[in-house]
Amino acid sequence: MNGIRKKRRGWGFLVFVAIALAAAGWYAYSGAGIGGDAAEALKGAPVERGSLRINVVERGNLKAAKSVKLINEIEGRTTILWLIEEGVAVQPGDVLCQLDTSSLEDRLVQQEISVQNVEAAKIKAEQSYEIQKSENQSAIDRAIREFEFAKQDLQKYLEGDWPQQKETANEEITLAEEERTRAEQDYAWSQKLAEKGFLEKLQLESDRLALKRAEIRLTQSKRDLVILEQYTHPRRLAELDADVVEKERELERTKLEATAKIVDFEANLRATQARYDLEASELQDIKDEIEKSVLTAPVAGMVVYAREDRGRFGQGEPIQAGTEVRERQEIITIPASEGMIVEASLHESVLDKVEVGMPCAITVDAIPDRTFPGQITFKAVLPDQNSWWANPDLRVYRVEVRVLELDEKMRPGMSCSLDILVEEIADTLHMPLQCVFLDGGDPVCFIVDGKIEKRPLRVGPNNGKWVQVLSGVEEGELVSLSRPPGMSLLPAPERETEMPEDFPLPPGMEGGLPGVGNGAAPNGTGANGGEGGLEGGARGRGREGTGPGAEGGGSPGEASSGEGGGAGAKREGG
Repeated sequence: MNGIRKKRRGWGFLVFVAIALAAAGWYAYSGAGIGGDAAEALKGAPVERGSLRINVVERGNLKAAKSVKLINEIEGRTTILWLIEEGVAVQPGDVLCQLDTSSLEDRLVQQEISVQNVEAAKIKAEQSYEIQKSENQSAIDRAIREFEFAKQDLQKYLEGDWPQQKETANEEITLAEEERTRAEQDYAWSQKLAEKGFLEKLQLESDRLALKRAEIRLTQSKRDLVILEQYTHPRRLAELDADVVEKERELERTKLEATAKIVDFEANLRATQARYDLEASELQDIKDEIEKSVLTAPVAGMVVYAREDRGRFGQGEPIQAGTEVRERQEIITIPASEGMIVEASLHESVLDKVEVGMPCAITVDAIPDRTFPGQITFKAVLPDQNSWWANPDLRVYRVEVRVLELDEKMRPGMSCSLDILVEEIADTLHMPLQCVFLDGGDPVCFIVDGKIEKRPLRVGPNNGKWVQVLSGVEEGELVSLSRPPGMSLLPAPERETEMPEDFPLPPGMEGGLPGVGNGAAPNGTGANGGEGGLEGGARGRGREGTGPGAEGGGSPGEASSGEGGGAGAKREGG
């Protein structure tokens, strides 16, 4: 019966919320539109820029600090060589116990030798790696030079050698033409003189041969120019172009070969570095264990020997010199003679804001004129089950705060307040948290500027009073401290919940739960995406409703969304 009452009470609450949301939607539709008169009547808070202190304030109680336990942190088993007398008052730093480290010292010597050997291999690998890098760079530089020289040779030929060779060939033709002209003139004059008997036949023949040589030279010069242009020049140009391409390919091959060569050296260097790190880490672990063989008092107090549990019938003999102890075994306990902590509970809504190590300010009710610094030392992972008895819906997590400065008036059990500084945001926009509303699960605000404007926001952290604004508003704009009359807000999306078949609905709700949202306005969009009338389509499961609301076109089991103006929406069958 109790379970049935709880279920009935839970469904009654859901129905009440649905009725309230429907009423709010009807009020938004039937109310007057937002105009200048309503806007003028609203008062807003300005958006401010400055530093924003994000903090968490909780109540707690003072408590004596826990006792300190000294344990054996040496691996395996060891023997106690020396132990301070029990009951002696000690101060921080006093030596309390000396453990046997003879086996560790032998391991230390062997490990130091191993580290030296690996270090030598690492240095060799580093030097080999640097040498290979240098060789690779030299090969690449050489290939780059050859490539540049090939391009320069091509440019030199195109801009220097080839024009010069062509010009020389043309000059040879010009000289040959002039020599032929002069030979023709000489031969013609000789012929005239020979006809008149003033020149011997031998001299005439000599002038004819000179003319023939000039003609042959001219022909050879022209043939040399043709050979130069048609054969020599194209071949030389092709050779130089091919040399540029080949040198470029050689450069790429050299780079690839350099990369391939360096891979092995890099792998060897990484392997030797990893071995060195491993051996050095093991060496450091041995040194740390040797240091841990000397137990010192971390706090002031009285020495109490730990007693080894001998079984279910009681404890055994206390620890003493010569006793063999295992790893993590407790040796000495020092009850804290001074020191206080604050034990408090954090609500789950602020749990993620608080981390271990954060500073905080402590105000003790019995010492109201002074604030003490503190630091969070512990935060529970699971909620405190003792709080469930008082309120089953409350989830709080235990935290412990160390008091950094003590006062002689402090007593365990005193009430105090914790002010935990989460973040100090400098030069940021912020507004009162009261001005932020949820519209469909997204933050919005209402700008008061002659007319009321609903504007989406991106917000950051808040301290319960002020909230950081990332975007959406500008400095100096007025934001309403309350939802303006007639401005509707969509509820956050809800998960579908099974409703009992025999659950009685209130009068007027037989057709299903009324929709809420933008469908409250004429021709608006329903809560489930359909064109709504005065109320949008509602989502439901269970028996099919028979109300007069507009029926959606969905199939059974889907959300109903209709078009038209009805008093309710059809509940689809599951």
